[in-house]
Order: sequence, then C-alpha cells, then structure tokens
Amino acid sequence: MSSFQGRTALITGASQGIGRACALALAEAGARVALAARNEGKLNEVAAEIASKGGAAAVFSLDIASEESIKSCAKAAIAHFGSVEILVNNAGITRDTLTLRMKRADWDDVIQTNLTGTFLMTQALLSPMLKARWGRIINISSVVGETGQAGQANYAASKAGLIGLTKSLARELASRNITVNAVAPGYIETAMTAVLDEKQREGMLGQIPLGRAGTDAEIAAAVRFLASEDAAYITGHVLDVNGGMYM
Repeated sequence: MSSFQGRTALITGASQGIGRACALALAEAGARVALAARNEGKLNEVAAEIASKGGAAAVFSLDIASEESIKSCAKAAIAHFGSVEILVNNAGITRDTLTLRMKRADWDDVIQTNLTGTFLMTQALLSPMLKARWGRIINISSVVGETGQAGQANYAASKAGLIGLTKSLARELASRNITVNAVAPGYIETAMTAVLDEKQREGMLGQIPLGRAGTDAEIAAAVRFLASEDAAYITGHVLDVNGGMYM
C-alpha cells in the first residue's frame, strides 16, 4: 500500500459514514487529515480516534451549501497544514420525492449541496495542488447518477453532474499531474440508507448480484487507492463499488 506521509487530505462530510471511513483510511496510511463538516462534535470524535492511533487530524467547520463557509474552511485548512494535496468531496444530502411533488427548494438544496458545493470546494483548494504540481481529487458520486432512480430526480441529477465535473476537471488538470476521479457507491450501510424500511431494503438487495450491502470501509478503500501513487495513471474514471448492482 502506498504511503501518504507528507500529504494532507481534506474530506467533506467527515463526521460520519463514508466520509469518516475515508478519513480513518487515509490517516492510517499516513496522511494528515482535515476533517470538515457541520457537526464539530462528531468531527472531534473522529479526530480523537485518529489521534489515538498515532495519526494527525484537525477539525474545520463546513457548511457545503455556503460559498462563504467553503472558502473559509479551505483557507483555514491550508493555513493549518500548509497545503492540501488530496480532496475527497463526499458531503451530500437527499430530499427524495416524486418529481410531480418535488418543491423547487428540494431541487435547489440538493444541487447546491451535492454539485455546486463540490465545484466550489475544488476551486478553493486548487491553488496549492497546482503549485505543487501534484494532486488527487476524488468525488463521491452514486450508482443512481449512472442509472437514475424514481423519486430521486434531484439527487440523481446532482450525482450525474459530479461525473461530468470529474471528467472535465480531469482533462483540465492532467498537465499539472492532478488526477480527478469519482467513486460511485451502490447500496452502502450508512445513516443515509438506514431510513429505508424492510421492503425497500429487500428490494435493493434483490438488485445486487453479490447479495449484500456494501460497507463504508469498502468505499474508503477505493478512495485510498485512487488517492495513492498506485493510481497515478488513472484519471477521469468512475469506479463503481456496488456489488454488481450496475455494470
């Protein structure tokens, strides 16, 4: 496994689920970790867990729906660590309902948070990567960004938008040795999927050839690989981690 010694990674939505798992995985591999989310209490718990294992982490308040908060978070992380070379854009929300019933605010909130927030955070952290001529940007998309999903037009559109953003940035930044990739999780056991009832859960599992839900640690392993030197020749790629749910 590649070492991340001397590298700093910023993870949005790092207080729980996939974001937390990514932070732990990157810290374990030697990266200094900037933990960003709204819930500073939970972030402090993650930071303490990393510190207990000999890692280095710092907490930064972030509302990914706020451009001002994004700029402030990025500036503070760079000031604290000196640079940020790895960015994991993980923060996201859902506002599920059928299109006919979807309020404009439900559409705007999801697009602003999941897609625009990712764009703005990437933009805010590009300068140190360009200066270092090395960087890794990993966007957490979703299987529904590739397949669509009834009742999730806003969420699917935001996650499909992340794929287009990933490929465009990959072309823009390749000459500076900055790779940009996406990970598209399938059905993963997280707080976001915990709200599903048993019928919905069974229906989801029935679409997965491997016959089980994935874990946040499995997504984190994919992120850690794409952030490593081992993945230096991979850019503009969407890595599906979904148990065969979409092929």
